Amino acid sequence: MKNTIAILFALFIAHHNFAQSNNRILINNVQIFNGKDNKLIRGNILIEGNLIKTISSNTIAIDTMHAVKVIDGQGKFLMPGLIDAHVHLLFESVPQMQAMMSDFAMLNLIAAKAAEKQLLRGFTTVRDLGGGALTLAKAIDMGLVVGPRVYASGAFISQTGGHGDFGLPTDVPRKIGELSYAESNGMVAVADGADNVLMRTREQLRQGATQIKLMAGGGVSSDYDPLDVAQYTEAEFKAAVVAAENWGTYVTVHAYTPLAIRTAINAGVKCIDHGQLADDATAKLMAEKGIWWSLQPFLDNPKTTPFPEGSKNRLKQIEMTTGTDNAFALAKKYNIKTAWGTDVLFDPKIAASQGAKLSAMARWYTPFEILKMATASNAALLRMSGKRDPYQKGKLGEISEGAYADLIIVNGNPLEQIKLVEDPNANFLLIMKDGKIYKDILNK
Repeated sequence: MKNTIAILFALFIAHHNFAQSNNRILINNVQIFNGKDNKLIRGNILIEGNLIKTISSNTIAIDTMHAVKVIDGQGKFLMPGLIDAHVHLLFESVPQMQAMMSDFAMLNLIAAKAAEKQLLRGFTTVRDLGGGALTLAKAIDMGLVVGPRVYASGAFISQTGGHGDFGLPTDVPRKIGELSYAESNGMVAVADGADNVLMRTREQLRQGATQIKLMAGGGVSSDYDPLDVAQYTEAEFKAAVVAAENWGTYVTVHAYTPLAIRTAINAGVKCIDHGQLADDATAKLMAEKGIWWSLQPFLDNPKTTPFPEGSKNRLKQIEMTTGTDNAFALAKKYNIKTAWGTDVLFDPKIAASQGAKLSAMARWYTPFEILKMATASNAALLRMSGKRDPYQKGKLGEISEGAYADLIIVNGNPLEQIKLVEDPNANFLLIMKDGKIYKDILNK
């Protein structure tokens, strides 16, 4: 890990002029979408440090004794920075075999570049649900590399033969206590039995995880588990839940099927990621228990899949995507607390379509509902980390006084044209995170 930090520090030195940092910034004449209400307010915003100090429809008087950077917003659309509730920074931009075989330091360097690209796509905050992003998250917060705020789970926790078991077929049987390279570096944690799950959960919390991620059922990208299999017993889930709750945070799970979802919920899990194959009774249970449903717009598109046609993984992907429309219909039917994420793996070209995956939500939601989900609603999910939340100084996912200065100025109105978010290079004129400007082509 020391070598990784040293390399990341060198990367920072080479790019230290990338962000423009100002103690005080005044943005005048913008149409403000606050992330919560379906209306725009023309006004001005004063930023001090990394927080929004003042929002006013009137002229904001400034003390000229202190330096202030003034930005003419030209009447453009201003919105909160976007939030992706399901990413894997170390795995999104490398082929699967490379992700499993590469040196951990190299993966961190690749992930650092991926994080920078996410920020320049307007994603100022992400929830990383496994793969070992704890080091990267710390490096970003230290200013060593450029990237979004990262709510990192550390390693995803999986049973043997589960969705997080990416080992070779010859890796079993293995000796008790024997760890793979990926496990030793905190990318994955294979744990069987309540005691082992408890230990691995505590290890992630010890290293700074903001929430815990377990694998509750079969997955698309893993080789050993059909989609229909349930993974982990209620007792094993309970061990992770108790450990997380003792630290004031929560457990989310990867799950597609009713059995996997119900078993996790019965053990006290607070969030379900995916759930494409859920049925009506399971969705009703989620609503009754106040469970968060973190959904992804998984649709079958052979042009945007990392799996070869006819492969076992591709067949599982097709099976999973057949449930996506029904899942969103159930989420809306029962008014379930719904989050949005992308869950891109193993392909930098697909990762670059992050904004397109947001606009794809227009299949089920209005532009306002989409933007609210990717800002204020996703922020509410992230805040479930309680005191493990490293970003408690300001409000998140909204434009209000006392909120973090995570802002995007858009060339157009995405409340009317949601497809504007598909091309951040052209349409996002200014991107700010934590009061620092990372992109500004407003006057070009």
